[in-house]
Amino acid sequence: MITLMEEEKVTERYSCLKLLIPSNNRNTNGDTEPQPIFVKGTWFPTHFHLAITDGLAAWYCHASEDEVKQRAAQWDQPVSEYLHLSEHYLGHQQPASVYAFDDAGDADKRLSWTFEKEGVTMLWRWKCLQSPNCKKTTAEVLDFLMDSNIRLSDDVVRKTELFEKMKVEAEKYLTQSERIASERVEFESEIYVKFLGVLNSKKSKLRELRDKLSKQENAEKSPKEEDTEKTESFDEETDDDKSDEDPLKDNTSSSRDVMANKPSRRKRTRHT
Repeated sequence: MITLMEEEKVTERYSCLKLLIPSNNRNTNGDTEPQPIFVKGTWFPTHFHLAITDGLAAWYCHASEDEVKQRAAQWDQPVSEYLHLSEHYLGHQQPASVYAFDDAGDADKRLSWTFEKEGVTMLWRWKCLQSPNCKKTTAEVLDFLMDSNIRLSDDVVRKTELFEKMKVEAEKYLTQSERIASERVEFESEIYVKFLGVLNSKKSKLRELRDKLSKQENAEKSPKEEDTEKTESFDEETDDDKSDEDPLKDNTSSSRDVMANKPSRRKRTRHT
């Protein structure tokens, strides 16, 4: 079972900000120089801790859950939004915000910052108590900065190595891609030439077949035409022969045949 402290360790986040605070200190040219302080933040789901140092003295602010809830209620905000906004301004210095780190009496300080919301300038501030052990608090902040720098350096080295590896891989893949593209062009050219050869061969064969078919059709039509001509001439001669016969002769012959075959009748004499 996970305890509350273990859960907070899992969900906590860290930030460390080098904050430049306006001051009355002047350089050799008479210009004012900002005062640098380091603000380390530890952010939990319901509260936060701050550790602040200017290199000599150190301060801390442990905002409890009840205090954060009360501040959030004053601004009509949920706790999560209040913490998110606080981390936004204390995790990175915002150029439009006015930061201050003023005395609050008894060596304590008050850290404040401004922001705009719906056209209204708002001021948030938290009281920071002087650390009972400034050296320890300062060392903790510097250790965190050193550890963060080491992690960032390792991360940069790792990402640089990864980038170089990816660069080599990219160049290899680029070379391979160019080779494949070249091979594809050659392959397409060869296929195109072969296709043209096959296509021309097919066209030639189709022409030959078409010529053969045309000759065959002509050969089949020729005998039929001759037979038709012969039949027509034979029929015409028969009709002509029939037309040459004398129709009167035929009729006379027929009449004679009929009369010859008719029985004879004797003429009767009438007696008085």
